[in-house]
Amino acid sequence: MLDTKARVYVQPVFNQIARVFIKTMLTPKQITVLALIFGIFSSIMLYYDLAWIALLLLWISGFFDVIDGSIARLTGQSSELGALMDIIFDRIVEIGIILSLALKYHDARMSLMFLLSSIIFSFSIFLTVGALSDRKSEKAFYYQAGLAERTETFIVFSLIMLFPDLRIVFINLFTIMILYTGAQRFYEAYKIFGK
Repeated sequence: MLDTKARVYVQPVFNQIARVFIKTMLTPKQITVLALIFGIFSSIMLYYDLAWIALLLLWISGFFDVIDGSIARLTGQSSELGALMDIIFDRIVEIGIILSLALKYHDARMSLMFLLSSIIFSFSIFLTVGALSDRKSEKAFYYQAGLAERTETFIVFSLIMLFPDLRIVFINLFTIMILYTGAQRFYEAYKIFGK
């Protein structure tokens, strides 16, 4: 929700930052890889109880995840491979955090299984609608907005890192948010394809 609603306000700022990065000669794909690396290290730091470092690395990963697309659009380097890398690497980062939580907190494993199931449900709809729809967005495919998007994911992961005693509460609330997002996306898909 925040990604979609705030985009119009924050994108000019990201474009300015992207122009600075363009001067470094880093390609959008290289920055996508940096986002992946920082995200993986975030999950490693989380596992080793270095929550503040994990938190910082997670948000650096998210920052690069936004900047790569901005650079690609500004320089005309948007590509299907870049979009594929972005989607897959984002999921690897999220999987890394969830695996770290599962390895650290045995009591949260069942909640994390429901969380993963809800992510599979919601993201399956997201990808299928993106592939089947004729609609386009500024991204490489049709982007279905929803209650739980990337920023909400980072916020929930951050809350779990900062308040681990409330981990199951946050995980379960996030699972409900993702299920609701999946329902939103399915309803939109019904309106698009159900005629």
